[in-house]
Amino acid sequence: MGISSMWCVMVLSLIALAPICLSHKIDDNEGNLYPQFYDHSCPRAQEIVKSVVERAVAKEARMAASLLRLHFHDCFVKGCDASLLLDSSGSITSEKRSNTNRKSARGFEVIDDIKKALEHECPKTVSCADILALAARDSTVLAGGPNWEVPLGRRDSRDASLSGSNNNIPAPNNTFQTILTKFKVVGLDLVDMVALSGSHTIGDARCTSFRQRLYGQNGNGRIDTTLDQSYAAELRTRCPRSGGDQNLFIMDIITPRKFDNNYYKNIVASKGLLNSDQVMWTKNEASKKLVEQYAEDMGLFFDHFAKSMVKMGNISPLTGSRGEIRRVCRRVNHF
Repeated sequence: MGISSMWCVMVLSLIALAPICLSHKIDDNEGNLYPQFYDHSCPRAQEIVKSVVERAVAKEARMAASLLRLHFHDCFVKGCDASLLLDSSGSITSEKRSNTNRKSARGFEVIDDIKKALEHECPKTVSCADILALAARDSTVLAGGPNWEVPLGRRDSRDASLSGSNNNIPAPNNTFQTILTKFKVVGLDLVDMVALSGSHTIGDARCTSFRQRLYGQNGNGRIDTTLDQSYAAELRTRCPRSGGDQNLFIMDIITPRKFDNNYYKNIVASKGLLNSDQVMWTKNEASKKLVEQYAEDMGLFFDHFAKSMVKMGNISPLTGSRGEIRRVCRRVNHF
């Protein structure tokens, strides 16, 4: 075979292989989330989410914490797929009914408003799961916290998991090891756990979430010894032994609506409201060191929090042809 013939064969071989290589690359990217996902299909998507969140938080400062919490409670159950937003219907039992969400998860109307605005701008394009991720970031920034690029491209699930919501989300009364295990199951580590718990710097908690610390965590009827006694006495005035379950308490007594590191300073001072807050200081040396570092260095906390939020947002997303883009976040599409 002459040189020109060999060259011809090589070129033809490369041409034949090209579609295979190209196709492989597309498959690789199909499962990836990236911030520019809507740049062409819905260029104003992030701007629209931000404007609706801004209005909601201006109307009620507490809404920032509520929207941030929705993203957490969605991602820990079946991944970040907006399953939390589904109402009960047909074979679906809503995660809103779980012990963790019932009477406490809120902000669903804000998500509805965002979705309505996006459907008007670019129908059937932006997923409810991505709306949750963007609203969580915008809420954090509006409260004075760190900013980060949100990887996008999630799709919405067609089902929900009430049992997953009851069992997988870290609870206020869980032991340190149980909480850490729940983080590890979804691919998050101890640093993520301590950093993400910092979202409580702008949150509220119900009396029922910490009552046991005031009236006998160890079965002796006494205040939890890891809780500052004067702070506990103050809490008892509005969180009685029985009744008042829904009474709300700020989790950061210094700057309750500002996203900062005072939450960690409270823990160091034995004024972490929830058991799940305080055990990071009392039950593990590695987490105690992180709490100390975040209390001293807000920049470090912000950096870790932003990175952990991206990591959490990457928990088992539906991408490519899996799931759907819901037209209404509360229900699956009916074709």
